[in-house]
Amino acid sequence: MRIAVCELDAGNKTPRVLALIKKESRGLRRGYVVNIDETTESIREAVAEAERTVKQRLRNVFLAVGGAPLSSRLSDGQVIVSRADSEITDHDVARVIEASEANLTDLANKKILHTIPLFYKLDGQKIIGRPEGLKGNKLEVKTLFITCLIQHLNNLIRAAEAAGLVVDDIVAAPLAASLVALTPAQKAAGVVLTNIGAQTTSIIVFEEGLPLSLQVFPIGSTDITNDIALGLRVPIEEAEKIKLGQDGGLVLKKKLEEIVEARLSDMFELIDNHLKKMGRAGLLPAGIVLTGGGGQIEGIDKLARANLRLPARILTTEATATTRPPKDSAWLVAYGLTMFGYNLDPEESYGLKLISRGKHKFFRWLRELWP
Repeated sequence: MRIAVCELDAGNKTPRVLALIKKESRGLRRGYVVNIDETTESIREAVAEAERTVKQRLRNVFLAVGGAPLSSRLSDGQVIVSRADSEITDHDVARVIEASEANLTDLANKKILHTIPLFYKLDGQKIIGRPEGLKGNKLEVKTLFITCLIQHLNNLIRAAEAAGLVVDDIVAAPLAASLVALTPAQKAAGVVLTNIGAQTTSIIVFEEGLPLSLQVFPIGSTDITNDIALGLRVPIEEAEKIKLGQDGGLVLKKKLEEIVEARLSDMFELIDNHLKKMGRAGLLPAGIVLTGGGGQIEGIDKLARANLRLPARILTTEATATTRPPKDSAWLVAYGLTMFGYNLDPEESYGLKLISRGKHKFFRWLRELWP
């Protein structure tokens, strides 16, 4: 569990870090809240330490949700332009996005976190930019919906509020990380941001400045540790040190590489299959950007390049989109939340502005369901 406390300097668009707090995440597994009391206590301990560091009370918070509960869906919608003179208005845009949401299927037990229109068509022709003010008869849209399991959101918000916090908004973790980890040029060209966490691997694919897909796979760096423990017949604690290169060179390098590469190849195969479904396999000029604890494994960029047929890089501080990020890429999500909270999307993309304007509506909906 990580907390970033930041403030915005006058005249500066980069949040200044006041405190970075890391605590063990208890009560969570693969992104799910499995014990709400333990999760609440973890949050309470982390917030208390942050308050001691900044010497002030912390009340409001932006939460990131990640792991297996996340997914994304694409949907199309179309409407007939309402005005007699055929001019498209904000009302028509809202209607067509609502139509695309109405066409979604299989949303049982899920809630839409983010609604991002990717492009519009007017009378069958794709248009550049926003459609308001143009004239036509039929307006169409393709929309990306990022969803999360309702039960998990309920539990996460309950845990935060039980710890004394007011939740201002919830953001999908890969989206928050992308605000810091990727440059506008990368997002425009086409890139897949990959976070290899302990228990899951998440990807978010960008093109033309907007996210096209978000996917979470139930495989992470802990699986690599377990493979090393089994393959070398060593305790888990020792296997973790070996994975991180802290074994003092006592392990046969070739044997270790075979074990690690086998599991990483499985991960990259899942990513490649997803990109094939999107029609983007081998076709993202900015390639794959690797983050997370598993993204720091030696040689992982070369393996990614070979398996995905894409340029590959391990994220470093110098490669981030802001001049004052925390040095460790594991803080990308927490720091990205502060960018979101200050509405500092460096590209000012319409999709993320739409997300920001929708703050609090989601929470009103959730609380209507609570006793």
